[in-house]
Amino acid sequence: MERQLEILITNDDSFSAKGFHVLVELCSSLGNVTAIAPKTPQSGMSAALSMGKPLFLDKEEERTASSGNKIVIYSFSGTPADCVKMAMNSVFDRHHRPDLMFSGINHGSNASTAAVYSGTLGAAAEATIYDIPAIALSVDSHDPDADFSAVEAWFHKIVSNYLENPPSNGIYLNINFPNLPSEKIKGIRFAHQGEGMWIDEFEKYTTPRGEPFYWICGSFLDKARDDSGDHTLIKNGYITIVPHLIDSTSYEEIYRLSSKWNF
Repeated sequence: MERQLEILITNDDSFSAKGFHVLVELCSSLGNVTAIAPKTPQSGMSAALSMGKPLFLDKEEERTASSGNKIVIYSFSGTPADCVKMAMNSVFDRHHRPDLMFSGINHGSNASTAAVYSGTLGAAAEATIYDIPAIALSVDSHDPDADFSAVEAWFHKIVSNYLENPPSNGIYLNINFPNLPSEKIKGIRFAHQGEGMWIDEFEKYTTPRGEPFYWICGSFLDKARDDSGDHTLIKNGYITIVPHLIDSTSYEEIYRLSSKWNF
């Protein structure tokens, strides 16, 4: 009998988010699912860890999927990266690792510079540190009731390709879907992280006592030099796949600068 895949899932929108539960159901057709997600939304946490405070793990659900595979869902009071660490310390260990890890499905694009701040990507990076093959999934819609039918339509084709031709060690995939019905998606493109930044990032307000406070907001400044960045391709109707490295060293700069700097 062929061994079932063991799959770990987390996200940054919390265990109650629609995208998270869609992903649980999709993965349950592939193998046994262990899902540990934040109790509350943790967007923008990147790979942050919760230091110096108690963390609480609660089992929310345990059942058998229609495929016959097991589903266990936990909520955890930490960040997305904390959730991966908890999974590896309470459910799995260094000798018993998940075969695959998925983070998402995120409500909102994680293309371009959003990848730097994303808790969805931070969790995928944390899994990669543990040598767990990791994929982050996002849809370009912040609607709590977002349409994930395009992910459902393309998911198994993407995973099949991933399993047949996995990325090299130390690489996790950032996959973003446009907010379109499946039949309107033009296809899948491998891409580089798009260039851009947020500007006008704070709005200033005043409390009833006259004390100033600030609210993070901002608008996106597109700095793309061509049409090959992920955020541009998403706008043009493509699913994008960006391979990200844990090792962010610029080796070219090591050689270039070491040949020019004098010590």
